[in-house]
Amino acid sequence: MKQFDDHYRELYSTPFLAGTDEAGRGPLAGPVMAAAVILPENFDLKEINDSKKLTAKKRDELWDKIYTYALSVRFTAIDSEEIDRINILNASLKAMKISVEGLSEKPGVILIDGNKRFESEVPLHPIVKGDAKSLTVAAASIIAKVARDRAMMELDRVFPEYGWAHNKGYPTREHIAALKKHGPTFYHRKTFIDHIISPGLFD
Repeated sequence: MKQFDDHYRELYSTPFLAGTDEAGRGPLAGPVMAAAVILPENFDLKEINDSKKLTAKKRDELWDKIYTYALSVRFTAIDSEEIDRINILNASLKAMKISVEGLSEKPGVILIDGNKRFESEVPLHPIVKGDAKSLTVAAASIIAKVARDRAMMELDRVFPEYGWAHNKGYPTREHIAALKKHGPTFYHRKTFIDHIISPGLFD
């Protein structure tokens, strides 16, 4: 994974390669979270991988290591209201763009997970399955995932009936049953749940 990043560092003659990724495109509730990370050129840690392949405990451990060694880290949340307004893809790209632009070091090249891109003055490369190929994108995926999980656990304290501490807002049986019983909260994505709840509820 480090070698993948080194190719782009050499291609653009820069030590500052930023990786960016998002977490939370599929849930019915909560924000979409994106992160951007710049790692030192000589940094390598075999434990870093696509966040979906790691346990929650391992992601928490790697969060601390990434923050310890990274040159810069930034994460950004886009809330459910904005997701409904501009759609989840645009919200994800917006969160990634804000995260990259908020880094304390300006990158010489950006690697973004997926096949979409946002406008950037810096050279930007979409990488399909980038979180499994690039060390820096994988690090960003971990930061985004942990930040979002922690946000959902905080929201669970306010709305424990939806089980967000466990399902993180994803459409589990538990979550859908609670949604039908209690109705939606402000944190639910209206455009994601209009086929689940009573027609006309948001009219």
